[in-house]
Amino acid sequence: MKKQVALRSRAIRALGASTILATMVLPASAYAAEADEQEAMAPAPAPDQAEDQSGTGLGEIIVTATRDATSIQKVPISMQALSGDVLQQRQINGISDFTALLPSVTIAGIGPGRVTPYFRGIVPAGGAYASVGYYLDDIPITGTGLPDIQSYDMERVEALSGPQGTLYGAGSLAGTIRIITKKPKLDLFEMGYDAEVNKYGKGDFGGKYQTYINVPIANNIAVRAMGFYRKDGGYIDNTPNNGKFNDGRPSVLSLGDDNPATSFTLDNSAIAQDDYNTIEAYGGRLQVLWEPADDWSVMPQITAQKQIANGYFGFDPRVGDLEVHDYDTTKQNDKWYQASLTINGHIGDFNIVSATGYYQRQIKLLNDYTYYTVTYDAFGPGYENYLQFFDKNGCTGSGATLKCSNLINPTQFYRGLRNEKKFTQELRIKTPSSWPFDVTLGAFYHRQKNEVNNYYSIHGLDKIVGYTESGADPAGFGIPTSQGGSMILGSPAVKNDGFYINENNNNYKDYAFFAEGHYNITPTLKLTGGIRFFWTEFDTRGFAGVRGSAIAAPSVFVPTGAIGCPLPLPQDRLTCLNSNRTAADNVGRYKENGETHKVALNWEFADSKMLFLNYSTGFRPGGYNRPLRIRAAGGLPQVIVAAPAFKSETLTNYEIGIKTTWNNMFRFNAAIYREDWTNIQYGVVVAGAQGAGYTGNAGTARVYGIEYDSDLKLGDITFSTSGAYNDGKLKGDFCNFIADRANLTITQLASCAVGTPVPGTNGQTSSVAAVDGTRLPRQPKFKGTTSVRYATTMGEMDAYIQGAALYQTGATQDLNVDQNALFGNTPGFVSFDFSAGIKKETWSLDVFLQNAFDKRGQLTKNTFCSIDFCSGSSRTFIIKPQFFGIRWGQKY
Repeated sequence: MKKQVALRSRAIRALGASTILATMVLPASAYAAEADEQEAMAPAPAPDQAEDQSGTGLGEIIVTATRDATSIQKVPISMQALSGDVLQQRQINGISDFTALLPSVTIAGIGPGRVTPYFRGIVPAGGAYASVGYYLDDIPITGTGLPDIQSYDMERVEALSGPQGTLYGAGSLAGTIRIITKKPKLDLFEMGYDAEVNKYGKGDFGGKYQTYINVPIANNIAVRAMGFYRKDGGYIDNTPNNGKFNDGRPSVLSLGDDNPATSFTLDNSAIAQDDYNTIEAYGGRLQVLWEPADDWSVMPQITAQKQIANGYFGFDPRVGDLEVHDYDTTKQNDKWYQASLTINGHIGDFNIVSATGYYQRQIKLLNDYTYYTVTYDAFGPGYENYLQFFDKNGCTGSGATLKCSNLINPTQFYRGLRNEKKFTQELRIKTPSSWPFDVTLGAFYHRQKNEVNNYYSIHGLDKIVGYTESGADPAGFGIPTSQGGSMILGSPAVKNDGFYINENNNNYKDYAFFAEGHYNITPTLKLTGGIRFFWTEFDTRGFAGVRGSAIAAPSVFVPTGAIGCPLPLPQDRLTCLNSNRTAADNVGRYKENGETHKVALNWEFADSKMLFLNYSTGFRPGGYNRPLRIRAAGGLPQVIVAAPAFKSETLTNYEIGIKTTWNNMFRFNAAIYREDWTNIQYGVVVAGAQGAGYTGNAGTARVYGIEYDSDLKLGDITFSTSGAYNDGKLKGDFCNFIADRANLTITQLASCAVGTPVPGTNGQTSSVAAVDGTRLPRQPKFKGTTSVRYATTMGEMDAYIQGAALYQTGATQDLNVDQNALFGNTPGFVSFDFSAGIKKETWSLDVFLQNAFDKRGQLTKNTFCSIDFCSGSSRTFIIKPQFFGIRWGQKY
């Protein structure tokens, strides 16, 4: 009783701090918006690290990768775990930071909230599903362009290499990343905060404030909450263009000819700004743990964040170091929340777990798209009507005497709205521990709806009044054909100011039943087997295209059933359906079912030493291609045809590894593996079709690799290192896709050869996209990290100093060899981080310096449109430049 009174008294004294915390958590919840996928699995909370009682050993890391709290040294798969202490020591904020410490993981992306991770070189370049599972406390938020989850008050991050299809489903083809939060404690009041000031070396200042509190409410109820606010200064300069493009040419759009009336000079001086890629983020988490009876626990939880990222996070080397020329606003407003409910208990000797999750995310994105227009301007007069837009108030005369003078800015910008909603339910039953074997049986259901609205727009395009060749409307735009122009008849906007738009509702449903069991053949030899049966469904409704696509069949105006869409499109979204008419209700659909497997054998050949063999399979569903426009044989008008669906991918993993600990001073783990990747999903622009993207299957590939991690503790010094070598290559030639004009369909060439062009492309497109043995893109052959930490005591204070290195070799950027040549490979790099700190009782002080020598470690490259056309404006995305700061923390 006295203990409870003392706890409550301390809670009252902390009221001020918890009030501040609430003001940070609640607004984030109010801003949360949309939903994603979610699996469900939640074993009882387990400590991340069991303390070594002597203070001289390495300690034990506890993980829940197999749905049970188990030492990482006893899990028969290749995996890494970054503890909460490591996350803090290495100044980890989100996914871009912690993946740098995971050698088997690479990322591709163009900024915060727009990053996708990959394992072991399995980097799909198309398809509707992600290849890596991404979990927050066992509830999946898997997808592409993942949100940044603030890594504070965390137990650990787990990275599971290789296919995880048995326990984690179709989204875990190549691996799984799990972020595990700290859970409420029933018998302990605690709170703390950390305040940090930081700066990019040549960039701007930033900082963050983070706090948490754990309050026991009763003997069987506890509440834990976390909140944060973060502001990052920028390091990319949007410099004035000074009358020139990035390549030095005068920044004048000729719009296809030399007519002064259709020339436009670009000037970015109004928005030029140093350090313009800033980030502002805030959010929080609230958890309640209730134990209503012995062996039963109920835990609701909600996490919510909002993040606004300004500017571009890559730079253009043609402009300068960490510099770009942007002509319009680039900004992402990203807000999300995840709610979950986990119930864990026993019925008789059977353990029951029910996990329910709901995820909702809304992304509002603006992006400068000027260089897309710049690229098409260079194509000549054929694209003149794409770029000539005149204000209605700048025209005089009519018919042949019409003259217009107020040319609007013809450059494009991107405006997008994306809403994601995901619901997940999982139920698991585990057999009694008294049985000679154990089996976990489970059922899984997932429903997801993604609303995608993309507008490639031109400012003022919706204010133009169309001109007719009869001359009836003198307030038009463009240069009439009678004057040698190629003016568009009627407004070119599809909706609002959108020249090209995409409005789609994509719906996903997944069902699965799974089982995984273990049997001890001998006291030291264990067999693991698992299987998962799944059913997946996908359908899409909506419209994609320009004004001409809206007019042509098979677009259907849903309210009336009439062929073609009214222009401009109605303000209500998704009322004009442009889809595959082979389905009875004009909806693009895809269905598939199958199974994944796992077999593992682990042998403890000595104390704290294990050898394991692992066979596992992964699966990524295929999907639907929207119709494409092609020209029929004989020069007939273009028609819209159904495009074949693309097949599902499979990944088969063969792995042998060891996990060893020696006298609790040295730990060494390693795995050697081979992965066979079949039916690679790859996005292309089809030769002979009108521009639109298409996803096909590029063939097969094989990856050979080795992963390792080790720790050595010698007195006060701890050495840690980890690394991965991956050699991934295409098996067989990858032949290009073409528009089959005779049969009005899309096909892949049956055979191809270097130097042989795709028929009908005038030698411009090679029949072979990649030859047998081509290296898989985006994955360095070697990636690793090493740290040395010296920890000691100084009187009554604990102190440490730490140095770390991150290193990786170069990587290709595209599977297509011609396109990769336009990108250019990213070179290898090494960067160094340093930190030091002191701690006394309840307070701590840390200083840090990341990328100490300000290296430009290149991760990926990207362009505004197809690399075939936009290679002159590609941008390079790099590791964080030099970054240093000081952090003060207190815990009670």
